[in-house]
Amino acid sequence: MSKPIMTKATAVWLVDNTTISFRQIADFCGLHELEVQGIADGDVAAGVKGFDPVANNQLTAEEITRAENDPAHKLRLKFNAAAQGEEKRRGPRYTPLSKRQDRPNAILWLVKFHPELADSQIAKLVGTTKPTITSIRERTHWNIANMQPVDPVALGLCKQTELDAAVQKAAEKKVAEGAAMSDDERRKLLSTEQSLGGDTEPRIPTAIEGLETFTLSGDEDEDDTPRDKYDADSLFNLPSGDEDDEDEDEDDRH
Repeated sequence: MSKPIMTKATAVWLVDNTTISFRQIADFCGLHELEVQGIADGDVAAGVKGFDPVANNQLTAEEITRAENDPAHKLRLKFNAAAQGEEKRRGPRYTPLSKRQDRPNAILWLVKFHPELADSQIAKLVGTTKPTITSIRERTHWNIANMQPVDPVALGLCKQTELDAAVQKAAEKKVAEGAAMSDDERRKLLSTEQSLGGDTEPRIPTAIEGLETFTLSGDEDEDDTPRDKYDADSLFNLPSGDEDDEDEDEDDRH
């Protein structure tokens, strides 16, 4: 059931200006019956000015009269076509004051490790504005030199499930647009669970495919002539010392 705006001030007005029971007022305003009784006794909402629900288009005089005559009647909020859908409208995510200084670091992390995320998605995740995201993405932010990328989940600015959902949505959008993705980009678009459960074996780049079977142990040349076979001893054996002795003897004779 929908509740009126300024519930406590509305309850103060109803207590002061009508004979509706405490239970009826409590049900209409979403309060406890003892709280409404405390308002009547002056122990609760002291100094709160009453808010007229009739003048503010929340109740009709006929509805109040009917509730006064029938203690079992439940007050119904007046239908207001202009207010339809207002409860579904959401503004930027609220960020506590203690964590607002960490927000630029979280934005830098998202821009660096998830460039596929749109500015609107980043703004929704960490509760920021698009100009701030643009300045960090283009590295024109006034404090960019002192920023360090930090995971927004670790900072408590968003939940891991929310981040995974945003990344998955960005992946589906990119695939729908038909954009080609590299292996690195595709791995970034996976959720945390998928990334941890993936294959860690490195892949051979396509540019050098086939080199894994390349060897130097051929026995024949291209013209099918047999090659001379060498062993290590034949390649590294030094000449015997007899030739050197003969050369020295000839030098002594001269």
